Amino acid sequence: MMTTKSNAEVIIGGKVYTLSGYESEEYMQKVASFINKKMEELSTTMEGYNHLSMEQKALLMELNLTDEYFKSKERVEQLEEDLEEFKKGQAELKHELISLQIKLDTMKDSILELESKNKELTHIKEQLESSLEEKLLGKV
Repeated sequence: MMTTKSNAEVIIGGKVYTLSGYESEEYMQKVASFINKKMEELSTTMEGYNHLSMEQKALLMELNLTDEYFKSKERVEQLEEDLEEFKKGQAELKHELISLQIKLDTMKDSILELESKNKELTHIKEQLESSLEEKLLGKV
């Protein structure tokens, strides 16, 4: 949103209007274009639209835009709910990941401890085999 007021000449329904506001001229043209598209949609999809009074056309436009507004608002609310559920799921996954990381670290420590024990036992085994071999060879 701009901080200075600007004016933009736009064409709506074939007539030139000057819009004034704190939005950019590009934005105001976009709004006018949207309204023109809605008018075109109504004239092509609704039989007899062109024969209605300006008041009836305006009312139909208001009803259509209001309908679209409420549907968009509902969609935004649903997306916000989905986002909250996603965030909750993401938090649960983070907790699970931390828990699994702790388990992994514990397992790594256990593996190091077991490898150290294995080396120690292998060394004792080799000593015992060597001692046994010496005693057996000494008796022969």
